[in-house]
Amino acid sequence: MSTLLEVSGVSVTFDGFRAINNLSFNIGPAELRAIIGPNGAGKTTFMDIVTGKTKPDEGRVLWGEKNVSLLKMSEAQIAQAGIGRKFQRPTVFEDQSVEDNLLMALARPRGPLSVLFWRASQKALSRVRELAEEIGLADQLSRKSGELSHGQKQWLEIGMLLAQEPKLLLVDEPAAGMTPEEREHTTSLLVEAAKTRAVVVVEHDMEFVRRLNCKVTVLHEGSVLAEGKLDHVTANQKVIDVYLGR
Repeated sequence: MSTLLEVSGVSVTFDGFRAINNLSFNIGPAELRAIIGPNGAGKTTFMDIVTGKTKPDEGRVLWGEKNVSLLKMSEAQIAQAGIGRKFQRPTVFEDQSVEDNLLMALARPRGPLSVLFWRASQKALSRVRELAEEIGLADQLSRKSGELSHGQKQWLEIGMLLAQEPKLLLVDEPAAGMTPEEREHTTSLLVEAAKTRAVVVVEHDMEFVRRLNCKVTVLHEGSVLAEGKLDHVTANQKVIDVYLGR
């Protein structure tokens, strides 16, 4: 199986604390993966490294068919290479409509002049309608984003990332603060997105991870403790000791 992202022997230390410790694992081109682990296991630091926010002390992070090193790229270059990240708190333009938020996010030339003279084409508008359909906000296009529920804002932000057509989507705790219906919709949204790109979900909520029904990587003290289906890893004694034994 080909690899989209390869993390190999990565370590990073902050003020004497080893946040990531010889971390190695791979993610395939169209794969849904959940990353779980107790607080301080290195989940956020892992995402910071992949998106260029944190540079590791050692190891390598290779991207795409050509095995390009992400460690030599800036955050902006990494985003342009096709890695999108969704933080825990949704960041949408609250005063703008859902449609405008999605239009602003569409992959298009970003120079100062092109932004100034840019008008939404029919193609862009129909792409926005497709995205709105995909994220379940087709009937909310004209609404101000600030009026949406917490769950809907999360979907809009996922839609804004999908608009940039990333090859890898990193999603941080998408289910937090959602109603059961919203969580269900979020599950199908992520499962659907992972059919055409890699989606990595960092999550605390085991019930949500179970619904994703995907391969799970368990981190502990900055390295991989176990990997496999959720039932397989939660039956692992080491995982029970560090994670479930609390």
